[in-house]
Amino acid sequence: MLTQDYEERVYAGVLGKIVGVYLGRPFEGWSNRRIEDELGEIDYYVHDKVGVPLIVTDDDISGTFTFVRALEDYGCDPDLTPAQIGQTWLNYLIENRTVLWWGGLGNSTEHTAYLRLRDGVEAPRSGAMATNGQVVAEQIGAQIFIDGWAMVCPGDPERAADFARRAASVSHDGEAVYGAQILAAMEAQAFVEDDIDRLIDTGVALVPGNSVLYRMIGDIRDWHAKHGDDWRATFAEIKGLYGYDRYGGNCHMVPNHGLIIHALLHGGGDFRESMKIVNTSGWDTDCNSGNLGCLLGIRGGIDGLEGEVDWRGPVADICYLPSADSGRGISDAAAEARRITAMGHRLADTPYVPPKDGARFHFSYPGSVQGFQGHGCLVRQGPAADGTPCLTIHFNALADGETARATTGTFVESRDTARYFERRGYGLMASPTLNPGQTVEASVALRADAEDTVRTALCIRVYDDADELVTLRGPTTDLEPGASAELAWGVPDTGGHPIASVGLQIVRAKTGGALFLDRLTWTGTPEVTLRRTGGEMWHRAWVNGVDHAERRFPESFRVVQDRGTGLLLYGNRDWTDYVLAADVTPHMVRRAGIAARVQGMRRYYALTISDDHRLRLVRELDGTTVLAEADAPLELYATYRFELAVRGDAIEGRVNDDVAVTATDDSLLEGGIALLVEGGRTASQEVTVRPAQ
Repeated sequence: MLTQDYEERVYAGVLGKIVGVYLGRPFEGWSNRRIEDELGEIDYYVHDKVGVPLIVTDDDISGTFTFVRALEDYGCDPDLTPAQIGQTWLNYLIENRTVLWWGGLGNSTEHTAYLRLRDGVEAPRSGAMATNGQVVAEQIGAQIFIDGWAMVCPGDPERAADFARRAASVSHDGEAVYGAQILAAMEAQAFVEDDIDRLIDTGVALVPGNSVLYRMIGDIRDWHAKHGDDWRATFAEIKGLYGYDRYGGNCHMVPNHGLIIHALLHGGGDFRESMKIVNTSGWDTDCNSGNLGCLLGIRGGIDGLEGEVDWRGPVADICYLPSADSGRGISDAAAEARRITAMGHRLADTPYVPPKDGARFHFSYPGSVQGFQGHGCLVRQGPAADGTPCLTIHFNALADGETARATTGTFVESRDTARYFERRGYGLMASPTLNPGQTVEASVALRADAEDTVRTALCIRVYDDADELVTLRGPTTDLEPGASAELAWGVPDTGGHPIASVGLQIVRAKTGGALFLDRLTWTGTPEVTLRRTGGEMWHRAWVNGVDHAERRFPESFRVVQDRGTGLLLYGNRDWTDYVLAADVTPHMVRRAGIAARVQGMRRYYALTISDDHRLRLVRELDGTTVLAEADAPLELYATYRFELAVRGDAIEGRVNDDVAVTATDDSLLEGGIALLVEGGRTASQEVTVRPAQ
């Protein structure tokens, strides 16, 4: 049931999830007593009190918006299977690096399930109680990652719960799956129902009446009625009968699910009050807060997130999704909402027209700034003169030589930030979303009440050899008061340095005023050469899907894989037709080569040479398919020139300009690039991408 405000409610749900996770993350795992003693009631962000950043990489966010992509990858098939969702895990996860808590077999439920999948145990057996035992199977993860499945099923709690069951069974079983079903059903129903008791009725109706969760939710409702406004009294009842001491493992579903129901009832649907209760109660705070935030975001829409405090301003829509899809690491709430909305429309078999013709940054949702931040200016979402939603950039008069800029991230915007994320166990695995050779386009206007002409230009921030950021800008445009302009700029060669951000620079302003940025996007195939430069950010721009890839060796890229196939990944899904070329020097290896239209660890076309002296053009997609092959002796320590061209459904591979293989296949029509290695070591000095002629 796609309501008129469906897309906006999805955005509110995504934003509620992100806000909830960022709110609860700094004190995850703390007891209620410690929280109250050291932080007091949690009624706003407290990251500064514990000395950590607000916006971080986190499994709760990256898993939620990564695993639901199984639906997109398999054509939004309503009969999507647990086995296909399991394949999605294997495609987007990089072992020991992305999305999950990699705590080991029998310790981390999700890591345990991943190891089962990797070793050939298909879902749902990969997460079954019979495979992993009851305690491991009933931890909280089934609930953490479930919100996306609800948001593609607005007003259809039965379908949402069914998708949740299939997705949760990849890694969990028993009460954990029931918890996922209850929450997904409630979130789906929240698109059309705001009565909290009815939402809870909807959820519990879809799980067995003899389950622990069914009984616990009944008890919590009774305690809520008994204790009235005293949420601490209800919390004490939950802790006494359903607390951590009664359930094994690190983070069991039952106690934490209880806190979501508890805060929903005692908070009465108010976002701030509910967030206070669920976070002050303790236990798995970021998970519980994130799920509850999504539910309340859907239920109340954007208006429900507004109030006495500013939840949205400090977050600025920003979220990070590190995975083996290299171009998805840098994202925002609006981008994720648009993807989920598109899937929801496709499931409902209704057309979807993305805002502003699919512009990457469109600012169409109320208050959305999509990661834009002002430097010497102030950015706010607001209507242009004609009422169209846009980004408004407020600036003051600039002295000679002064500039101001409004930019949004295309890559990690600080070396220190990247290092911090790694230290906390969730590194930001991401490639730049913008590259040289692509054309940036923007629609801008100067507010009519401006007192003078303003000069502006598109700009990018780029790392240099010392990993410092420098600004490059395109041609300048003078705007008269009330005038508008279409800006376009072909991004120049950056010498192999990654682009950290993109936006507008105000070059001259004699008086203060406001610019309207209606949209900003980019098109085209990169024309880029990737090689060693100074500093470390050039190396971080590659997503590391191999066992060993260090920058201390003389080659630009030395990649080593101990077992199986590894990929060193770069690029984005907006790359379609292009030519990839690289030098490849096998040292000791079973197979080495390059890959194009890469969409993860198990979705790509590859050109490889192997120790059986064959050159192969292969498709990796739910298994390996050899599309073409030819004789090609593998000589260790020799350097080969590999070239792989993809144009529509035509694929052509060539080595040293004399051995060629061709094929026709349209299974994969977009994606980035990778260096590929299996069973050994190989190296490359330079990788180039150019448009296909």
